Amino acid sequence: MKRALLTLLFSGLALLALAQDTPQTNLPRIKLQAGMYQIDTQVAQTEAQRQTGLMFRKEMPQHEGMLFVFEQPATQCFWMKNTLLPLTAAFVADDGTIVNLVDMKPQTTESHCSEKPVRFVLEMNQGWFAKKGLKAGNRLSGVAFKP
Repeated sequence: MKRALLTLLFSGLALLALAQDTPQTNLPRIKLQAGMYQIDTQVAQTEAQRQTGLMFRKEMPQHEGMLFVFEQPATQCFWMKNTLLPLTAAFVADDGTIVNLVDMKPQTTESHCSEKPVRFVLEMNQGWFAKKGLKAGNRLSGVAFKP
């Protein structure tokens, strides 16, 4: 009996460890617009979803991103531990205005923060915003943002 319980316990811990090293790819999705560009966005809105974010992903299509949604505006800070892709974070106000953009290097613990309190952070492949000519002051649109 003890042996069966120990085997079950260790199997459960192994599955938990495995789950922690796998990307989350089945989050709810919404469409956002950045000018004439459409973004297929996964939405991370719970604490657990936000903590995992884009960690462990080996690739992400150019038109996809992840929108982090917080309950209250605050100075949001992100880091890249266990994140394999170079990303750009857009810190976004409630009306969809990009407050600031920050390029982030993979697998680092350097903190990257919003310049003002925000509720939204959109992560895209590094260089996506620059290639589209988007910068601070440009506005994103979609169901997440107040007009």
